[in-house]
Parts: sequence; structure tokens; C-alpha cells
Amino acid sequence: MKTSTWIAIVLVVAIIAGIAGYFAGQSAAPPTGPAAPTYKPPEKIKALFIYVGPIGDAGWTYMHDIGRKFVQSLFSDWLETTYVENVKADEVVKYADLYVPQGYNVIFTTSFDFMDDTIKAAEKYPNIMFFHCSGYRRRSNVGTYFADLYQIYYLNGLMAGALTKTGQIGYVAAYLIPEVVRHINAFAIGAREVGEALGKNITIHVIEIGAWYDPTKAKQAADTLVKQYNVDVLAFTEDSTAIPEYAEENKIYVFSHYGPMLKYAHTMTVSGQLVRWEMIYADILVKIKTGVLRPDNLENVDYWYLLSSGAVELGADIDENGGPVMINPIYEQTLKNIMVTDKLTGEKLSVYDLVMKRYWQMKMGVTVLPLQFSALTHKYENLEGISMPWGGKIGTRPYPIAPEFDPFIGPLKGWCLVGGDNAYSTYCKAKSAGETVTIPAGVRLGHDDLWNMDYLLDIVIKH
Repeated sequence: MKTSTWIAIVLVVAIIAGIAGYFAGQSAAPPTGPAAPTYKPPEKIKALFIYVGPIGDAGWTYMHDIGRKFVQSLFSDWLETTYVENVKADEVVKYADLYVPQGYNVIFTTSFDFMDDTIKAAEKYPNIMFFHCSGYRRRSNVGTYFADLYQIYYLNGLMAGALTKTGQIGYVAAYLIPEVVRHINAFAIGAREVGEALGKNITIHVIEIGAWYDPTKAKQAADTLVKQYNVDVLAFTEDSTAIPEYAEENKIYVFSHYGPMLKYAHTMTVSGQLVRWEMIYADILVKIKTGVLRPDNLENVDYWYLLSSGAVELGADIDENGGPVMINPIYEQTLKNIMVTDKLTGEKLSVYDLVMKRYWQMKMGVTVLPLQFSALTHKYENLEGISMPWGGKIGTRPYPIAPEFDPFIGPLKGWCLVGGDNAYSTYCKAKSAGETVTIPAGVRLGHDDLWNMDYLLDIVIKH
């Protein structure tokens, strides 16, 4: 079966499961007080997408726009979309003022920076549904959503640890917000896992450039990492192709970010991360169309989609059938030739096989999918499982919930980027910046721990 067919099946199953689960949750509570007025879903949805960067950035905004194009094509009989690009943080209300009078009834604001202005716009237009990407502030007509890549960064890290010769690995960060911090840490965990298996001392060097899209600063940071800190592998969070292009010119291994960037560095791109925002956009829009999501019930809508949802993928390119090119073919044999020992099982296997093993250990955690839709159910996502009484001749068996593997399981040690009132996490609120954070052995970090991550691991140096 073609990859594109599998994607379609996963999308349909996810939407059906989400609708069924949401209705089940709604019907579980007995009615109290007078009946709510009848709500009629919109016959036609007009959706505005507000972008922080240009749609040609090849990264973040480009992939959001791919998601928009997907739902526009799929639901063309009842959906109309448009977009504005290069929008500043305080311009959400401005564009709501422009497009709401034109009949736009759903607005997607696609940057963390838009969070506060999205709330202002929603307060001004309480009958319009807003969905904010990567934020945490919600209200009755504002839901939040995110497709997180930390599992993919971990897989990239495994390959980085195998390929580095110096043990020095670079990361160019747009901003050191919790999203980027957990990606750096996941990448570091993967690099250290393979690096230690091969007898390498791994250090991750980070430079923060203070911009989501700035090709000049990104390239300068990459050059500094290579020339001053001897890094021979690069990863990044910045939305242009500047770093892959730099890596190609200077023969530095690189992992692309968010979009299919292989063609910009065809000999040096090893792999990368791909996001499929269409998985979330389709789910949201179907639930709006069927009346599941309304302008008065979004306060707990908080998509947190991971690898098992199909919303993120390992890869750096799209093949002719629409599926991901998970690893650049020119590096497959190299990774198959490097042998390591799985630290969890003692199994001897190639780095290539270790990457695929960990991929499927995380990919098959599909039981968490219904839990990733709401802020009320995130707390169940990292439960190892429950005991299920099947009865009959089967008896009681464990029923797995969380994926079999996750990179953020202790022991882990790091240091607080911020502390006190400036801290996000419970680990750093009682500490000062620079103080040590310790995650005990066996402790699996949950949604809130990951979402608020404000500490870097001990092998990470911020320059």
C-alpha cells in the first residue's frame, strides 16, 4: 500500500476517533440547569491563516501553508481559506478587524508570538473561533494546538552521535523558549546515547540568534560554531535554508528543520524533521463542520500531537508518492555499518536499525492519540498502562498507553536557564539560573514537564 494511502487512512481514523471520544466526554456529564440554545454549525467555513514568516521560508510557515493547501483542496465544497504572511506579534487584532467583516469565522494564528494578541482578538470577536499554535492561553473561543518534534530530534541525535568525528555538535536556536529547549535536549539525548556507545565525548554547542527567520544571522551562527567550537554536525531551529546551504558549502553534516530541505544540501543533509500540520487542521475543521467544536467550548481544546499521530515525521524530503524520505539514501549504508549496543536491552545492532527500532517504539503508541486533544487529558499520556480484565480464558492483561520508549526518562541532569519567578518548570521555580536540575532514574516526564522545559542538559553549552 502506498505511503499516501496510509496517510489518508491515519487521518480518517484519527478524525473519527477524535469525534467519538469528544462526544463521549460531552455526554458523560448529566445536564444541569436550562437547556443550552441550539447551535447550528456553519454551512461554509472561511478560515484565515495568520503567518509569522513568508510562505517561501521552506520551514515553519511553508509547512503551515502546505497544511492550509491540503484542507482547502480536500474540503473545497465547504471550506474557503486565505492567509497573510510576515505578520508582527501585535497585528492579530488588525487582521481580525480586516477579515471578520468579510465573513471569516475561523482564524488560525500560527506563532507563539501571537498568543496575547490572539486573546485580545478573541475577546473582541466572541463568536469567531480562534486556534493558536504553540501557546497556552485559551478561552471559550480560543483553542490551542501543536505538533511537537522532540521525538524526531532525538532520532536525529542518534545519527548525529554516530557521524560526528570531533564529538562537538552545533545547534542554532531561534529563541530559547521551552519548545526549542526540549528539542535541543532531545537531540542531545540521542547524540549522547550513540556517542557513549562508540566511546565519544559529546558536547552540544548552542547559539541563540533571536529571530525565527533570519538567514544572515543563522549562517553567521553556523560559521561561528564550526570555526570556534570545531563542530562537524549542525541542527537548528530557524526557518530558512541558510544553514543547510552553509553545511553543503562547508561539508558539515546537517539535519533539516520542519520542511523538506534535502535538495538544498543534497550531499550533507542526513535526515531532519517534517511536520504535517494538515493532520491537525483537518481534525479541527471537521469538528467545526460537524458542530463538535463551537465558539463557546474551546477552553480545553489543546492538541499536543506527537509521532504516533502522523502529524510529525522523520525525514528531510518528500518522495514521489508523497511519503517522507526518512534518511538520505547516501547515508543509509554508512549508518548500517556503524554498530552499537542498545543500552536498554544489550542487543547489538547498527545505528540505522537502532533509529528504526526507536522510531517504531514511539510511533506505535497510538493509544495516547485521544488523550492528546484536550488539556484535561494530557495527564494520562505518560501512564505506562492499565490492567485490563479481559475475562474468560484470557484473564487480566496489561494494556499499554504510553509509547514503549521516550527519550525523556530519567536519569537526566541539567541546569536552569532561568529561575525563580522567571522559570516555567517546577524544577527551576525554586532555583536560580545555572543551578542543577536532576530527574531521577525511571521518572518519565509528562506533558507539563515537557511543555515548560526551561533547563538544558549537562552536555549542552550556551554561547
